[in-house]
Amino acid sequence: MLIKKLKQILSGQFIRNVGWLGGAELANRIFRLGTTFTLARLFTPHDYGLVAAVFTTYEFTTVFTMRYGIGAKIIQASEEELKVICDTSYWLNWILCISLFVIQCVAAFPVAGFYQDNRVILPICVLALVYLMLPIFMVQSALIQRENRLKITALCNVTQSIVSNILTISMVLLGLGMWAVVLSTVLTTPVWIIINYMNHSWRPPKSFKLERWQEVANFSKDILGVELLGKVRGNIDYLIIGRFLGVNALGIYYFAFNAGLGISQNVMGTFTSALYPHLCAARGDFKQLKERFLSSLKSTAVIVVPLILLQSSLAPFYVPIIFGQKWVTAVPILVLICLSALPQPLSNATYLLLKAVGKTNMVLYWNLTYTVIFGISLLVAVKWGILGVAAAVFICQVVLQSVFSIWAIRYIFAKNSSFSLAQKL
Repeated sequence: MLIKKLKQILSGQFIRNVGWLGGAELANRIFRLGTTFTLARLFTPHDYGLVAAVFTTYEFTTVFTMRYGIGAKIIQASEEELKVICDTSYWLNWILCISLFVIQCVAAFPVAGFYQDNRVILPICVLALVYLMLPIFMVQSALIQRENRLKITALCNVTQSIVSNILTISMVLLGLGMWAVVLSTVLTTPVWIIINYMNHSWRPPKSFKLERWQEVANFSKDILGVELLGKVRGNIDYLIIGRFLGVNALGIYYFAFNAGLGISQNVMGTFTSALYPHLCAARGDFKQLKERFLSSLKSTAVIVVPLILLQSSLAPFYVPIIFGQKWVTAVPILVLICLSALPQPLSNATYLLLKAVGKTNMVLYWNLTYTVIFGISLLVAVKWGILGVAAAVFICQVVLQSVFSIWAIRYIFAKNSSFSLAQKL
């Protein structure tokens, strides 16, 4: 009986998609481990700090591509409106990405002033070239996810990862420093173009039209707000540490964050990518939606939580052995950052549930509130150095995110909730 039930669970579309994405992430982590090892051995904390400054700028600007908001609209659209939404999304992508290319290049100068290091200007400008490639494949990528063919997405991830890590290691060994990380990101983006074009028949419209662009924009705006606030929370600690404690302290913290949270973040990203289309497909059936959400959450937690606990407990042993004695001071920070990811399977799944049922405004309002509290907490905690910042991240994540997620799930699935009643009607 147990074996039969297990086979039924493993044969589901969600688990199959997770399997494809998980396999890709496993390959990614194997190659990424080699890159992390090489960078840790050859980079100084100052080098890591410069990389953090460049990619923090890039991460902030990337949000405004509205990649996830526009893509989510394509995934959610009905068959009747799909063609119009895709055509409009294509041109919106170009308008946004060209604008962001210019904005990031201009922003490089004040960013250099903020970190008091002009060496970040040119890398930030070169990294902006990625925006000129995104619109070429973004619609195809969203359509592939809509069709639940996430093995194609997995193929893109693993292929780019392999090529990018090989290029990064090679260029670091050649002495290119932070340029190795920047150039590998730019040079491997065409992998997504090639694979998506080969695996989907949709092609760009020949005439420029923005029909129903307000609909796409309105759907995407809340998601944009959530993504932007997420990026603020994901990078505000880097900004505060870089400004108040210096680039060397930023380098140590950035190493701890990436070495500690990288594996669990990738695993959670795998489940997140598969979960949204899985929930959207059941949004018209309240009972099925609830079953899919709870079973997916259990599947994620069973894998992610033990992984986080194992990694955090082994950190004092593997960090000096793999990365070198110079990073031992980062171990307590790494442990706290690892443990701060414990509520993420719950919070990520909750956000996707709210987005799938059209409650994006709830996600936006909560993220706005949480980001303000989070930012104030870090500004207070920086008085105790990078360990104080890591402790503040841990407390905010575990307490605040968990409380909101539990409340939101009860709200959506309560028998008398407005959503439940609407589904019954």
